[in-house]
Amino acid sequence: MSRRRAVFRALETADDGDRLSRVVDFCLIALISASVIAVILESIPSFSARYGDALTLFEVVTVAIFSVEYVLRVWTSIEHEDSSGKSPLQARLAYMTSFHAVIDLLAILPFYLLMLGTFGTFDMRFLRAIRLLRVLKLTRYSAAMNMLFITFRENGKALSAAFLILVTTMLLAASGMYYFERHSQPVAFGSIPAAMWWAFATLTTVGYGDVTPITVGGKIFGALITVVGIGMVALPTSILATGYSQQLKLSTDAYNDEAEKALDDGVISDDEARDLELLRVDLGLGKHTASQILDAKMIKRALAAESGVCPHCNQALNDSLDTAG
Repeated sequence: MSRRRAVFRALETADDGDRLSRVVDFCLIALISASVIAVILESIPSFSARYGDALTLFEVVTVAIFSVEYVLRVWTSIEHEDSSGKSPLQARLAYMTSFHAVIDLLAILPFYLLMLGTFGTFDMRFLRAIRLLRVLKLTRYSAAMNMLFITFRENGKALSAAFLILVTTMLLAASGMYYFERHSQPVAFGSIPAAMWWAFATLTTVGYGDVTPITVGGKIFGALITVVGIGMVALPTSILATGYSQQLKLSTDAYNDEAEKALDDGVISDDEARDLELLRVDLGLGKHTASQILDAKMIKRALAAESGVCPHCNQALNDSLDTAG
């Protein structure tokens, strides 16, 4: 095995029996978690004043490790299965524009920008906040989170349409409340942009209560907008819930098909069991769900054998043999 291939396998999510890859995964997950906690603690003035030097040193070490990880991932990206047929440059560029690679870059970029003083005297505290995006590096090790991002990607157009409807409704709500309340409350509703705060808080059903209508027309209009707001929140929620359910069903169907192939000879070998377990982890299915699928297929085959019926076509075994002959 080449050195590049060995590094690629070590950095990829661990398979059963791959001890080195498992150790690397554990160390990276621990470092990512510790880094996010450090960024949060750094925002506490008393903690930062007392342990500022230690936090700075930890940040330097963390960025150095993440930088090496990023470079190695780019270097070994041509080992990916989907990189076949591409030149090394094309494969690496394709990887560098992928979701996980962008997150890896954002995890280290703020440190270098702050160190170089790229923005001059501009307030660069927002770059420190960007470091919290490191938590998204954990999605590489979570099949459930990957499934959620796939759901967002596959339902992007529907979510964009729902967002457009929400923005349109918010503008109409702000305009209506401006019309009813502008004379009674010139500060809160003196303009449409000012009324947008109330519209946003109402449509999202947050209802902070700091701005409320006091006129009869404003109260009636506000009540109608509140009812509409319930539907506005439910629309993107239902899209995400349906999309996630579809992705989960696709994962279940994929595992079901592989289990059917493994049971084709009536026995699941050790290699087939290992492959099924790896597939289960990749698809984000629970052990109980996978066990239920296998148990159901085993029971179906046992009942079919007792009744003399083929488990695939539900025909009598003698008829199936005659047809095959």
